[in-house]
Parts: sequence; structure tokens; C-alpha cells
Amino acid sequence: MIFDAVILAGGGAHRLGGVDKPALSVGARALLDRVLDACPDARTTVVVGDRRPTARPVRWTRETPPGGGPLAALGAGLHETTAPLVLVLSADLPFLDRPTVRALLDAADGDDNGDGAVLRDPDGRDQPLVTAYRAEALRREIALLATEHGSLRDLPLRALTAELELTPVSVTERAPLASFDCDTWEDLAAARARIREHGNVLDEWMTAVKNELGIDVAVDTKTLLDLARDAAHGVARPAAPLTTFLVGYAAARAAASGADPAQAVAEASRKAADLALRWAAEAEADADAQKGGSG
Repeated sequence: MIFDAVILAGGGAHRLGGVDKPALSVGARALLDRVLDACPDARTTVVVGDRRPTARPVRWTRETPPGGGPLAALGAGLHETTAPLVLVLSADLPFLDRPTVRALLDAADGDDNGDGAVLRDPDGRDQPLVTAYRAEALRREIALLATEHGSLRDLPLRALTAELELTPVSVTERAPLASFDCDTWEDLAAARARIREHGNVLDEWMTAVKNELGIDVAVDTKTLLDLARDAAHGVARPAAPLTTFLVGYAAARAAASGADPAQAVAEASRKAADLALRWAAEAEADADAQKGGSG
């Protein structure tokens, strides 16, 4: 599926005192980088806003004049796209994930699916800044609005969405916070607290580390944790981090020679786990033998 992404990152953040909202961090990752991570397969990613460091390359643009509102920003970003589908996102969605983006694109694709798809939040409200459009319909309607009003400046997004047939895509139980955005300091604090909850912190940490190291590989967290446990209990506690490091190194070597990275991690983990269990069994057998001899 070929699509371009337009990320709107030039708002005034008035409820945050005018700070650079896309640069604020959740889980030590900028909000903008978290949104960029949700759409890595975009053929072209356009960020409408002031230039800033990003985790991956993007194309920058800005509405004229700056501060003209989200519809003007969308119009500026649209000029930089050529794909048949255009994903439109705000830059303050800390929990947007790839499956949700894929669901939007799937719903927007095809001749019988209207003009696009919009994410519907748990309260039943459509979120126009989490939307996938068919580019032809989007260009047509934006051109009509610009002609009717003289420009797109200060026009609300609902002026666009009200004229298009958008298929609603409801958030799932798996990703109930996909539409959550950070408009206030309270929102930001809630997002930061959420990622540190027991059920989320490991996945969030693994994703953050992978982004920091510039790697994208599926990791079976349970397998690695089981390996660390076996090494800690069967060998010695410091063996746990050292063993998982060596597994990663071995997997990287295998991947460099053409192996599937995720499969390489799984195979290296299996070998190391088997070794840890054999090591522990040998130690246990020796201990039993010593007890028998002393008896």
C-alpha cells in the first residue's frame, strides 16, 4: 500500500504556554518522534512546522503565513505529496501505533470506501487529526475551500471533513489510547504516568531503546526475560545482562549474513537458554553427588 504522511507540528500550543509541543517528551522520546514511529512505511513523510531534530529523515514545509491553522497547514503539506493515499496526523499522539495506522489505511483504500477513513475515539467522537484520505478527494475539496474562502487560513478542519465521506475506524481494546493527544500539562503528565505502569513499561522501554539504537526488529520480550532468569538462577545474577548482550551480538552477526533478525534473536536465545539449563543441571548433579559422598 503506497501512502504519504503529513504530520501537523506547527500549532501554537496555547494551553501549554506556547512551548514547542512536538519536542516535549514522553518516555524520553519526543512526541513528534513517537508519531513518526507509527508510520515508518510512508513513501514521503512531510512535517508541517519549524525544523527540529527527528529520529528519521522527513521533508519540512510550512504554511504561509505561519500560524494559519490546521487546514492551511494540511494544504501546505499536501503540496509535497504524490501518493494515492495521504495519512494526516497531529504531532502530539504519544500512543498512536502502527496497527492503528494500518487499519486506517486499509479502510481508506479501495474504490468503494468513500473519501477516506477517520479514527473514532472511545467516546464515539471522530478525530480529524488521525485520518487517512484518498488523495484525489482531499485535493479536490481543499481546492474548493480555498476558492470559496479565498484561502485556507483560519478555516477549521471540520470545514473539510464535513464535505467528505469518511469511514469511521474505532479504536480497539488493544490500543484504546491511540487517539489520546497532549493538549495540556495534565495530558502530558497522564501520558508519562501511563507508560510507566507495570503492564506497559517494558514494551515502552524496548521501543525507546530500539529507536535510540536505530534498530527495528521484533523482540520476544518473554523469551529474553526467561533467558535472563535462567542465567541468573542457574549461573550467577550478573550472568543475566551479560548473556542477553551476547545473544544480541550473535543475532546481529547472523542478521549481517542474511538471516531474518527476529529469527536470529529467537535462535540465539534458545541456544543460550539451553546452555543455562544444562549448566544448572550439572551444578545440581554435582551438589547431589557431594551430599551422597558425605553421607
